[in-house]
Amino acid sequence: MGVTGPIRVVVAKPGLDGHDRGAKVIARALRDAGMEVIYTGLHQTPEQIVDTAIQEDADAIGLSILSGAHNTLFAKVIELLREREAEDIKVFGGGIIPEADIAPLKAQGVAEIFTPGATTTSIVEWVNANVRQPV
Repeated sequence: MGVTGPIRVVVAKPGLDGHDRGAKVIARALRDAGMEVIYTGLHQTPEQIVDTAIQEDADAIGLSILSGAHNTLFAKVIELLREREAEDIKVFGGGIIPEADIAPLKAQGVAEIFTPGATTTSIVEWVNANVRQPV
């Protein structure tokens, strides 16, 4: 790839969900692990999230969804990345996501789903193992 520097991750809260404590904890854990993190804040549209990821030259997008709209919002982010020819940006996420929805989300292109109880260590390790390695 020829890309240097730390892994860049956009952490986003799509939709109407107003609970962002988990997203902030993950953003801090990724930052503390040496990654560059862009936290977009609450109530972001999929378009805003994808625009930010492309503008910031992100390697990954981490979505936090607690509202139950994960099937719609994840799908829209994946669709927009494809439309913008930015499929190299990996999408992962977490929140209140039923076990039955995880396989379909992965089939759509979501790289990984973290459910309640996932440790920050496991998320950092996954990002380091599955997103571009820093040079």
